[in-house]
Amino acid sequence: MAIDPFMLAMFRNPVADVNSLVCADRAGRLCQIDTIESEASLKTIAIDFETANEQRGSACSVGLAWIEDGQVTRVEERLIRPKEMRFSGMNIAIHGIRPEQVEDAPEFPEVMDEFHDDFRGATMIAHNAAFDFSVWRACLDLYRQSYPELTYLCSLKMAQRIWPHFLSHRLNMIAEHLGLRFAHHNAAEDAAVCAHAAIAMAKAVGAAAVNAIPAVIGMKPGRLTSNGYEACTCRKP
Repeated sequence: MAIDPFMLAMFRNPVADVNSLVCADRAGRLCQIDTIESEASLKTIAIDFETANEQRGSACSVGLAWIEDGQVTRVEERLIRPKEMRFSGMNIAIHGIRPEQVEDAPEFPEVMDEFHDDFRGATMIAHNAAFDFSVWRACLDLYRQSYPELTYLCSLKMAQRIWPHFLSHRLNMIAEHLGLRFAHHNAAEDAAVCAHAAIAMAKAVGAAAVNAIPAVIGMKPGRLTSNGYEACTCRKP
């Protein structure tokens, strides 16, 4: 089964006079995500995984959103065929991906290898990075591949520090606060909202770029290395 590429278009809203992203998900729904300005200058990539079942090594979709010069410049989604084709009803109910949709999709190593050059030198970010990077590690372990050399940030921990007054720091609640409309648990749209939230947080704390936020809020970035990993942490205020 051929996989439709995730479509991304950019346009200017003549009424609100803000840059906007319009993207179509697998079901053809349109979502509009406003761009929040910042002075970011270094490449950061937001990432989100969806899994087929309770096993972290069962990635069935990955979404990526590139942040450059304070804007989200590119959004991609790829379906992934898990090594074990076992989909739980609970996971299907969350993200809507069914086994037949990934039957002919490439497996994890091939999917991620497509973005190898993009990852080099980039700072990665995920909302609840502990989950997404455990999925990445579990899949690499499953295929007996070495970990890439990466630095990563957690937008959930950032939001908890920067916006402590929010009743919830779940991605959908942050999106609502920022006026972003999206299909939650579509990997590409989750990654895009994570990216826009990170840009907004950089602006909120006066950081020149998303990857400059840790120095402002006392965050220690996480790391993947060939020798293992270090978690992303924040010191107590």
